[in-house]
Amino acid sequence: MSEGYERKKQPELVRRTLIDCAARLATECGLQAVTVQAVADAAGVTKGGLFHHFPNKQALIEAVLKDQLDRFDAVIEAQLTQDGDSHGCFTRAYVIANLSMAEYAPALESTCIALLTDPVARNHWSDWLRARLARHHATDSAPELELVRYAADGAWLADLQQVPADLRMSRDQLRAKLVALTTMRPG
Repeated sequence: MSEGYERKKQPELVRRTLIDCAARLATECGLQAVTVQAVADAAGVTKGGLFHHFPNKQALIEAVLKDQLDRFDAVIEAQLTQDGDSHGCFTRAYVIANLSMAEYAPALESTCIALLTDPVARNHWSDWLRARLARHHATDSAPELELVRYAADGAWLADLQQVPADLRMSRDQLRAKLVALTTMRPG
């Protein structure tokens, strides 16, 4: 009697693959390309297999956004551990992470389009940012630092919209300038 081959179930690997495929589709083709069928096909699973891990497309998109926010947060944490100056440390890390996003979390840029239109996605981002700002209130609550974070957000949005950078300053120079502003003490 021969025993048939039985495939090992690896639910975490399948879930990770689905998230990665959805993120890749969002990056390469835009958020509208993230359909249940397209993600299932890209991951090599059935739609039923996808629905086993995510009850609907919204849950999948939220998982992609959470994953990308976790990557963003990891870059911030790495920057914080290297920073020797507590004043403005979160803002410096935020500027560096924000203006380097395409390098480590390209799907976050695509999924962040949802932040502009989708209330659930906006809430995820807002909750994350509020928690970070509360955590770093003692070091990053100065109004000047808030302005630097807004400038970084504006530069990121300009990049997302493919607005050309000012010819007088490259993105690297802008990042360096904003980081330098975080070291200035008020008064």
